[in-house]
Amino acid sequence: TVRASQYSAQLTAADLEVERLTEQASLAEYFFEIRGQDALQKLFNDTVEADRRALEVVRAAYDTGVGDQISVVEAQTTLESAQSAAINIGIARAQYEHAIAMLIGKPASTFSIPVRPITTAPPPIPVGLPSQLLERRPDIAAAERNMASANAQIGVAYAAYYPALTLSASGGVESSAIRNILDWPSRFWSVGPSLSETVYDGGLRRATVNQYIATYNANLATYRQSILTAFQQVEDYLAAVHILSQQIRRQQEAVDSSETFVRLESGRYETGIDPYIDVVTAQTTLLSNQQSLAALQVQEMTASVQLIEALGGGWDR
Repeated sequence: TVRASQYSAQLTAADLEVERLTEQASLAEYFFEIRGQDALQKLFNDTVEADRRALEVVRAAYDTGVGDQISVVEAQTTLESAQSAAINIGIARAQYEHAIAMLIGKPASTFSIPVRPITTAPPPIPVGLPSQLLERRPDIAAAERNMASANAQIGVAYAAYYPALTLSASGGVESSAIRNILDWPSRFWSVGPSLSETVYDGGLRRATVNQYIATYNANLATYRQSILTAFQQVEDYLAAVHILSQQIRRQQEAVDSSETFVRLESGRYETGIDPYIDVVTAQTTLLSNQQSLAALQVQEMTASVQLIEALGGGWDR
């Protein structure tokens, strides 16, 4: 019974660490989501500024009689769309900021995080992560301690088959005369065990043992499932981080190509070869690729956080 209680206490401690790790991971994810929103905000601010300069160029061309009014309208529409999208980003950022305030126990109205675009790269992943790292995952530790406690409970149930043993030691005197109180015949002693045993219980003890054996087997299955789930999560997030790193490189190449596209198309418009709608198309393509790149960078950071969480907190200790 003492061992079962010790294991249950350790189980509760592991459950506490599960909750702590979960909240820490959530905090990290919310933080990088905010940094991603800051990166998007900078992207749209730069886009708005570029669209404003483009509108001035197009309007100046129209005022001098070189350009046409439709180009002015297209440039104005592009600018207003970018301005609208830039304002909308504040909603998600505020929500993530409020979530962090809740996690650290502060009122959302009094908490703020300075704006700073994401610039941090995810931590490098060592080659050949040892499976022993999973032994310190708190949910696996909790499942193992739960199994150990159930195993001890089987021993408690088996103990019911044996007689109930009570150890006692008592001593006294049985003389009413003071002059005889120290004589040995006047003393009485009862030192030793007393036994009691249930003759018939209708199968209660056997049923109780079977019940705890079934509980142990269920906990054993849960422990095994926890380990398999841990391996699956580690493999999932390892694959996610690896694939996202490759996708980010390709997306960066797409952004570079889009910037070249905008530069070339702007030159063709200024020389009168192409209409301004082609410039708008190039600008839209660039903005879309830049948004995708920022989203992928946030995905990579959150996948790294999830990998660290799946490993029980990291791989350096």
